[in-house]
Amino acid sequence: MKRLSRPLLALGLSTLALATSVGAQLARSGDGPADQGPRLPQRMGSAATGRDVFRNETFGNEGFWTDAVRLPAGIMAARVTPMQALELGLQVDVDAVDAQTKTRLAAELAADPTGRSSAILNDPAMTGKLIMANAVMGMTPKAGKVGATCALCHSMSDGSIFTSPAGGSIGHRVDGLANHSLHLGEIFATAANTRALYTVAQLQLTANHGKTLGRAAHGLDENSTEDEVDAYFRDHRNYPVGMFDDSFDGNGNPMHNTPLFRQDLAVPYGSEGTFTRLEDFSNLVYTTLFDQTALTTPGGRQFIHMLAGAAGDEMIDDYVKVLRDTGVTGYPYVRARGGGRPGALATPIGLRVNDARLLAMNAYLSRLQAPAGQVGDPQAVARGRAVFATSGCTTCHNADQRRAVPTTIHPMAQIFPGDRPVTLALRMPPLNPVLDTPSSFFDDKMAVVNASLRGEKRGIAMPLLLDLARKPTFLHDDSVRSFADLFDARRGGGAPHPFFVGDSRQRADLIAFLKASDTRAH
Repeated sequence: MKRLSRPLLALGLSTLALATSVGAQLARSGDGPADQGPRLPQRMGSAATGRDVFRNETFGNEGFWTDAVRLPAGIMAARVTPMQALELGLQVDVDAVDAQTKTRLAAELAADPTGRSSAILNDPAMTGKLIMANAVMGMTPKAGKVGATCALCHSMSDGSIFTSPAGGSIGHRVDGLANHSLHLGEIFATAANTRALYTVAQLQLTANHGKTLGRAAHGLDENSTEDEVDAYFRDHRNYPVGMFDDSFDGNGNPMHNTPLFRQDLAVPYGSEGTFTRLEDFSNLVYTTLFDQTALTTPGGRQFIHMLAGAAGDEMIDDYVKVLRDTGVTGYPYVRARGGGRPGALATPIGLRVNDARLLAMNAYLSRLQAPAGQVGDPQAVARGRAVFATSGCTTCHNADQRRAVPTTIHPMAQIFPGDRPVTLALRMPPLNPVLDTPSSFFDDKMAVVNASLRGEKRGIAMPLLLDLARKPTFLHDDSVRSFADLFDARRGGGAPHPFFVGDSRQRADLIAFLKASDTRAH
């Protein structure tokens, strides 16, 4: 059961799951909505440099993950083997592994394809060696420390060497894909000081009268023990597989990982559409999520106070206490230029990492191609496209995925007819009041931070409808367990995304069309 409080900052940084409108607004035909929204052009840099940024750039956050969170120390203490790392959904880049190890591993897997008897895959010491060789995607070594990069959630291997039944794999890198099998909560819980992730845990704050917002029955506080914090992150009911709580808000609102290919087609960014420039979206990730201690700076405090008032002040004060109690010093770690205006989309906490590097990553993420769609019965795919065009999908979505998504924001009540929000707090315009529907997780990501930061509405931005054959669950909160359920009327007219196809054959055709969708000319 969902627990409610006045939430703190709830930044949704992922691109979202399927959304459309219903009722009298259903489109009767066409390839997309008549209103495609304003054009939002992006700036680009060097794609070649951008690949290095995406894979390896930390901007100094290795200090946070090594000295504050102490993730490498936790991995070593827990004696995590490569096989266990793969079971957590981590991906290994075989091209970063030395030749001798590759030869030995190939022989071991030839003898036992399950890897259960592999000396390499069951050696805890090998895990550290792979990380320090930059072979574990998203965990980047820097001067003896280990930082985090975008590749942790948004790269996969092709599985050409080995694939764990749990989803982790060894092979050649494929950047931009969402990692649907990543047990990020469990990875966090492995750290020696998980308490340093305080702002992305579900909290119970005095300013909120001890109430809490999230999936867990009870929230944490500044006095919660390491074991208690680990238990929160390790519990899949609080932190499901394939999800990331990308909100430094004190609320328990993880959302499903999304792809980062063809970002030129994906604007605006964030499921709530807060960001109109990709580099601003990325800057927020680097200056806050990848080094949460930066939220304790004057600019960080100002931004959190603007959004969450007394509850935000309390969260940051508590976080400083947690850092002090756990011996964390020398923060913040992120290398960024100060002097920006807190609250501005370009510098939410007043900091900005290197702009040329951000623009380079823009170019790389825009040039990354989406996977080819799933090959299906051509007639079924054609029929499914007709269903898509005539049954209401094109009220919100474009049928041709070579087109950019519409840049419009769809109001929460349109995409979620069961939205019955209560007002938790009033705020200064252009921010809307803090709103939340107590009976649903769906709107939690938009409770505090949403497109009202730029004068837009509380609502949903449109997602890319690409690489859907790999997608195991639907909607950003994972509330729909399969494609078939997504279009099944038994979910009810008040459910999020209440777009249903009654005829089972038409439903199958629509699913075939969506799984086949890609950016190739057909």
